[in-house]
Amino acid sequence: QVHLVESGGGSVQPGDSLRLSCAATGPTPRHSHMAWFRQAPGKEREFVAAISLSGDNTYYPTSVKGRFTLSIDSANNTTYLQMNLLEPEDTAVYYCANSPSCSGFSCFFRNNYDYWGQGTQVTVSS
Repeated sequence: QVHLVESGGGSVQPGDSLRLSCAATGPTPRHSHMAWFRQAPGKEREFVAAISLSGDNTYYPTSVKGRFTLSIDSANNTTYLQMNLLEPEDTAVYYCANSPSCSGFSCFFRNNYDYWGQGTQVTVSS
């Protein structure tokens, strides 16, 4: 059982930056991917970013590409989501997730993730 714990959420103003962290413990398969999703009130949970445990591959949707950067400390199975130029539309609960089996485009889809964290709130407001 993989256990995921997020931290780093908070309230910021538009244009500010924030960094989220996700620490994974438990038997994490070597070829798995770590990812972030977010869910705003009344909306579907959407993909934000994913990274292979090796750090060799990263994936972003167009909505955050160029503003968000996902990195990983592979020795500690901890990912860091650096979010810059935050917009009110980025307001959501952000969830960390782990997929033992996704690869490439399949990592964009939440159904391919088996383990989830409890979520951390990010609020962007003036």
